[in-house]
Amino acid sequence: MIVDNCVYASGRPVARPDSLAETYRLVRKNHGLAWIGLFEPDMGELTSLAREFDLHELAVEDALKAHQRPKIERYGSTLYVVLRPARYVDATEKVEFSELHVFTGQDFVLTVRHGGSPNLAKVRARAETDPQLLAQGPEAVLYAILDQVVDDYLPVVDGLENDIDEIEAEVFSGKPRVSQRIYELSRQVVEFQRAARPLATVLVRLAAGFSKYEVGDELQRRLRDVQDHLVRVIERLDGFRQLLQAVLNVNATLVAQQQNEEMQRLTEASLAQNEEVKKISAWAAILFAPTLIGTVYGMNFDVMPELKWAWGYPFAIVLMGAVCGGLFLTFKRRNWL
Repeated sequence: MIVDNCVYASGRPVARPDSLAETYRLVRKNHGLAWIGLFEPDMGELTSLAREFDLHELAVEDALKAHQRPKIERYGSTLYVVLRPARYVDATEKVEFSELHVFTGQDFVLTVRHGGSPNLAKVRARAETDPQLLAQGPEAVLYAILDQVVDDYLPVVDGLENDIDEIEAEVFSGKPRVSQRIYELSRQVVEFQRAARPLATVLVRLAAGFSKYEVGDELQRRLRDVQDHLVRVIERLDGFRQLLQAVLNVNATLVAQQQNEEMQRLTEASLAQNEEVKKISAWAAILFAPTLIGTVYGMNFDVMPELKWAWGYPFAIVLMGAVCGGLFLTFKRRNWL
């Protein structure tokens, strides 16, 4: 669970103890700074650290359970900061969020990480190349961590921007299921805003604390630079959310247009089909009339005057023609034929 453990004096590493007990001893001996990194620790490890560094039980409970929003709290001489790092996964085109809890006191920095980011080994390595920075104490370590978290936001923002460009192309090319991708990306942007926006408040309060406790001017300038980067990230996220809403509206309009065109085509096909049915029905009625007359005179009843009438046959033919002609004129007048 302990991924890194180092004791610093005057900004330089003096030992990397194998146990927490050794770390406590060296910090007291060298009047140095302990920087301890843990990954999803258990209660036993945190209990030992809480007892040694007088960590507040509420903060310890939050660090164990995770699922906290970004915030900053002060418990006596201990500062407790919760961060939500993020990273963009190219393979899945999704944003993964982690959680980082940072405890800082007069002679210690304790990080509790839940998730895969940020890369605190890189933060530690970069900080160790600048002893003058580390010599400024826990505030310098906290700044370095915040700087890395905000810097890691930038590739995520670029990845989201690229996804939005792809979605815009898909919307106007008529690709299916683009609405689902817009919705999923909108949720990621909202989740990213929930991670980044509260961090702005954390940095403002931290900057006020740096000024109040007379932290070095250089460190204050560096913290303001982190604030500037974060403001740009938040502004771009706000723009993404508005753009995605506009893209969703455009997609809905295009889908509605496609549906209207399809309905128009179906209506035209139905009308054409109705015209054909009219023609078929009209000719069926015309052809049925001679059949009906022929059927009547084909029944061969004994008492049927027309059967023995000399003009019976011509009369039947003329009757058939008259009925068929009358039906034809009627249907023609009604535009069925």
